[in-house]
Amino acid sequence: MPDAAFRPPYIPADTVTPERDITHAHFASGDRIVILKGAFGGNLCGEEMTVIAPSWHTPTDEDGWRLRNPHGGERTFITAHPRYMVHVQRYCPDCAGYLKALGEVLLPQMPADRVVDGGWYTLTALDQLVHNRDLRDAR
Repeated sequence: MPDAAFRPPYIPADTVTPERDITHAHFASGDRIVILKGAFGGNLCGEEMTVIAPSWHTPTDEDGWRLRNPHGGERTFITAHPRYMVHVQRYCPDCAGYLKALGEVLLPQMPADRVVDGGWYTLTALDQLVHNRDLRDAR
């Protein structure tokens, strides 16, 4: 997402992602995925990445995935929990259902005329992406 994303005074809480029941095995090395981080024009948007290798996700104490951002930058490689990820290279019924549920909850509460950063994620010092609802359990 662009750095110039708008931060509204009220950001709707993403209550869908923390409740998503998805296993580590749902994804595989080489999968192209997106981490949904906001909205633009009435659609959810985020950062597309490639799944690289299994990696322990310390903030949730569960199996995660090491991801590579194809655009590089300071944070080219991060670790994320599978429930944060959505397939983009192929149709996936689970990911499509999650995307629909997330859109139904969040999009009506977000302006459609600009890029909005939802602020739902934080990167730890170990380059591990953690959803704000998972921070309470982080070590």
